[in-house]
Amino acid sequence: MENAPQVRSFYFKAMRCHFTAGLTNYFSLQDSTDYLYFCHMENIRNFCIIAHIDHGKSTLADRLLQLTNTVSERDLQAQTLDDMDLERERGITIKSHAIQMDYEHNGKKYNFNLIDTPGHVDFSYEVSRSLAACEGALLLVDATQGIQAQTISNLYLAIENGLEIIPIINKIDMDGAMIEEVKDQIVDLIGCKHEDILEASGKTGLGVDKILPAVIERIPAPKGDPEAPLQALIFDSVFNSFRGVIAYFRVMNGTIKKGDKVKFVNTGKEYYADEVGIMRMTPEPRSEVSAGDIGYIITGIKVSREIKVGDTITHVSRQCTESIKGFEDVKPMVFAGIYPIDNDDFEELRDSLEKLQLNDASLVWEPETSLALGFGFRCGFLGLLHLEIIQERLEREYDMTIITTVPNVTYFAYTKQGTKITVNNPTDLPDPTLIDYVEEPFIKAQVITKPEYVGAIMKLCMDKRGILKNQVYLSPTKIELQFEMPLAEIVFDFYDQLKSISKGYASFDYHMSDYRESDLVKLDIKLNGDNVDAFSALIHRSKAYHFGSRLCVKLKDLIPRQQFVIAIQAAVGAKIIARETISAMRKDVTAKCYGGDISRKRKLLEKQKKGKKRMRQIGNVEVPQQAFMAVLKLND
Repeated sequence: MENAPQVRSFYFKAMRCHFTAGLTNYFSLQDSTDYLYFCHMENIRNFCIIAHIDHGKSTLADRLLQLTNTVSERDLQAQTLDDMDLERERGITIKSHAIQMDYEHNGKKYNFNLIDTPGHVDFSYEVSRSLAACEGALLLVDATQGIQAQTISNLYLAIENGLEIIPIINKIDMDGAMIEEVKDQIVDLIGCKHEDILEASGKTGLGVDKILPAVIERIPAPKGDPEAPLQALIFDSVFNSFRGVIAYFRVMNGTIKKGDKVKFVNTGKEYYADEVGIMRMTPEPRSEVSAGDIGYIITGIKVSREIKVGDTITHVSRQCTESIKGFEDVKPMVFAGIYPIDNDDFEELRDSLEKLQLNDASLVWEPETSLALGFGFRCGFLGLLHLEIIQERLEREYDMTIITTVPNVTYFAYTKQGTKITVNNPTDLPDPTLIDYVEEPFIKAQVITKPEYVGAIMKLCMDKRGILKNQVYLSPTKIELQFEMPLAEIVFDFYDQLKSISKGYASFDYHMSDYRESDLVKLDIKLNGDNVDAFSALIHRSKAYHFGSRLCVKLKDLIPRQQFVIAIQAAVGAKIIARETISAMRKDVTAKCYGGDISRKRKLLEKQKKGKKRMRQIGNVEVPQQAFMAVLKLND
C-alpha cells in the first residue's frame, strides 16, 4: 500500500498529540482538529468475518492485518489473532478477536474495527455477540466446498442483526476451486448480483486488496451521537491477574474518558475508568473512546461476578434513559459435572470457573454434590467440543486436575400430581412410580452433503431416532437433508460418525426445536452392588441394553484388578441388564504343597475364598480418571 507510511505518520502524530493532552491537558488547535477528523464516525467501519469451519477466516484476517500494516512482517504468523495455544494446536478459532486497523482510501483515513469469529456450531454464541458490535460482515465461502451448514446459520444470524453482507469466495488459488458454481450458490442464497461477489485467496493474498475498498463503500458508518449520554454495550470480557477484569465494549452513544465515574446498568455497580483505549495487537490506551468505536475499559474490578456480558455502561452524573438490549441468556445444550480430584481444591475450582466464565459467557455452572466424587459443579455447555475446550482450558490456564462425569441434556419429568420437574442430572429423576411421563429436547438438524453419501447419512440419523422432514438439491453435487432428532442422540459421537461415513464431505448444523414425550429410563452402573452416580445416564429404553453392555465392557478394561472380585453391572431400576466381572488377583496358596492329600489343597483354597469374600465387603473399588470419560469414546 503506497500511502501506508503517511497513514502511520499521521496516526503517530495524532497519538503523540493525544498522549501530550493526557499529560498537560493541552491540545494545539490544529492537532485537535486532525485527531477529531481521524476519529470521525464517517470514517469508522465495524465489521466481522463469518464462515463455516476451515473456510479461511483467520487466514484472511492475517492478510488484512498485513495489508494495513497493523502487524509488522516480523510479528506476522499464521492465525495471528488467535492468542490461545489451544487455538493454534487445533487450528480452530475458539474466541472472537477484535482489532483496530488504519487504512487510507482516496485521500481519506479510515478506522476499521475487525472481529474474527469462530466457525464451529459450539461457539455460535461468540458469533452472535460479535455481530451486535458491527454494521457489516464478510461472508466467506470456500471455493472448493461451496455453501455449508454453518455458512447458512451464520448468515441468518447476521441478517437478524441487520448487517450489510459482503460475499467473498476464498481459496480461489486451489486446484479444485469451483468459482462459477459457488457464485451461483451464493446468488441463490443471498439474492445478490454476480458482480457483487468478491474473489480472494487468504493464503496468497490474491484479490484481498479489493476487500477494504468494498468495506468502505458497502458497509455503512456507525450511527450515534458523541454528545449524548453514554451508552456502551459490553460484548466480551477477560480476567487479567494484574489488572483485574478487562471489559470490551462498543460505544453506541456518548463518549467515555479516562477517569470518568461510570455505572454498569444491570448490576448497578459504580466504578472509575482507570484506563480506556482501543484494541491493537496489544491494548492501546486512549484518553477517550467515542460513539461508533470499539474499545476496552479497566476499572479495577477483581470479582468476576460484578460484570456481565450484555450489560450497558453509562456515566453516573449523566445516565442514559434506557439500557441497550443485551444478549439473550445462553441456553446450554449439554450438561456435565466437573469435580476436583482433591476435594480441598473445590474453592480453587470455583474461582477458576468464575474467571473462565468472564472470557466465555456461554459457560454456565452451579454447585452440586456427588456420593462418588464429593463436591463439584454442574456445568452447562453448547456442545461436546465446548466441553472438551473448557476441560483443556481449566487444566492449562488454571492448573486444575478435574474429573468430568457423563454428559447429558435437560429433561422435563411430569409427576402424576401434574408437577413439572427439570432434570439436569439423572439423580434428579423422581422415583419411577411417581412419574407420569418424561419429555426430552428435540432439535432441527441440517446436513449438507454429496448425493452419494445420502443413504449412509439417512441410516445414521434413523439409528439416532431421527425423522427425515425434507431433502433439497442445492446443486447437482450438493443436497440438504433436514431431520428432527433428539438432542441426546447427537451429544456423544454423532458428529464424528457423520464425518467418517461422508469422508469429511458432510456439514452439520442444528438449533433447538421443542420438547416431546419419550420412553426414557435411568441407567445405573453398579460396582459391587453400589451405584456410581457419576456414570448414571437417562437414555431411551430401546438403547439401554446396548449402551449399558458397551459401558460395562469399557469399564472392565479400564478399572484395574483388585484383591477381590469386582462385579460391574448395568441396571434399569431393580433389573440388571448387563454384567461384566473383573476377577481378583490371586496368589497360588497351594504352591508350597508337594503332593499329599487333595483335601489339604481344597482347604487352603476355601480359606482364600473366604478371605476374598470378606475383603470384597470392606474394599473400595478404585476408579481411574479416564474411566469417567470412557463413555464418550464407546466406539473406540
